Amino acid sequence: MAEDDLLSQMLHAWRDDIESVPFPQFSELLIPRQQVRPRCSPSASAVRVTNATRKTDA
Repeated sequence: MAEDDLLSQMLHAWRDDIESVPFPQFSELLIPRQQVRPRCSPSASAVRVTNATRKTDA
C-alpha cells in the first residue's frame, strides 16, 4: 500500500506540474494558402511504369 501512496503522490505532482503551464492562446489562426498544382495532361498519365527490380515485362 505504501507503493500505491507513493505512486499517487507522484501522479498528483506530475499533474500539478503539467497544469501549471498555461495552454497557449491564439487570437487568430493563420493557415498558409495551399498551392494548386496544374492538372496532368492525358499523355502524362499514359506513360508506362516498370519495376526495375523484377522482370515483370515479357
